[in-house]
Amino acid sequence: MVDYLIVGLGLAGIAFCERLEQHGRTFCVVNDDSQTSSNIAGGLYNPVILKRFSLAWKADEQMKMILPFYKTLEDKLKTRLDYKVPVLRILASVEEQNFWFEAADKKKLQPYLSTKLLGNNNSCIKAPFGYGEVLHTGRVDTQGLVKAYSGYLSAKKLLTGETFNFDDLKINSNSISYRTMNAKRIVFATGYGLKSNGYFNYLPLNGTKGELLTINAPRLKEERVIKSSVFIIPIGNNHYRIGATYKWKDKTNEPTLEARQELLTKLDTFLNCDYKILNHVAGIRPTVADRRPLVGKHPVFNHMYLLNGFGSRGVMIAPYASDQLYEYIENGRAIDPEMDIKRYDKDYIEV
Repeated sequence: MVDYLIVGLGLAGIAFCERLEQHGRTFCVVNDDSQTSSNIAGGLYNPVILKRFSLAWKADEQMKMILPFYKTLEDKLKTRLDYKVPVLRILASVEEQNFWFEAADKKKLQPYLSTKLLGNNNSCIKAPFGYGEVLHTGRVDTQGLVKAYSGYLSAKKLLTGETFNFDDLKINSNSISYRTMNAKRIVFATGYGLKSNGYFNYLPLNGTKGELLTINAPRLKEERVIKSSVFIIPIGNNHYRIGATYKWKDKTNEPTLEARQELLTKLDTFLNCDYKILNHVAGIRPTVADRRPLVGKHPVFNHMYLLNGFGSRGVMIAPYASDQLYEYIENGRAIDPEMDIKRYDKDYIEV
């Protein structure tokens, strides 16, 4: 018998596996690769919401954790994952420049917003009013992380690559069993796959479809992330990720012509060079009605837990939320009430 069975191996599942390994707990994982959001994510960690010049939820706590967390993963997996890269916000007017200075003067934002505006010296980008620079930012190669971590667990025979079948889950008084596996506890970390989980689908996980393009732009020669109506994220070899869209009705992982055109229309408002589209991907972000994660224990089954709802900020939230869940289970430390699924207990109807 292992201590934990984890279902799902995106950013949430990987982060929880890491907590368990750090503390010497035993586990195994079931994952079927059906949820693509971690694989296709832009992977940025950025503490500031650049649409409103405001601090992201729990950004201070999360920023303290992410650098050592991803450094540990790099050392373990022997692959580079964390790329320190500045994020520059194109300022569209003198008024926006003033808004930037006002935001940078706020105590909570001072550590993250530079008070020195940067001029634009790249002829391929239209930015006549310059840039504001966000500090302490970077990009995690989420696709590389998922691939490397899956390989790491497979080599240790801890990963079963299959779709989880709820009919084979047996809940015992002090443990759970799933086919030939026995565990003291089960943690679901399946992203938008939560919708097909009869134990937790009472929770308001809406899901938001995001689509991204990869382009080749040899003349662009930009090593910084540029944010305007969309992000341009450099990923090496003159390749750039362009994203992302936000759609609430379509819940498929299939790219659409509509989203492709939306991204290109927005990109062409500020990119002034030729480029070639190399790839177009889509995934469903696990977004929640109140924009807070879903973490905690099932209202009835005491050894069944959830780690989910990270939305578009999984790179930042995963280390923080996984630590909260681990400390709650193992040491009885209360989960942050804003993300504890207890806030939805009244919505649970036992079947």
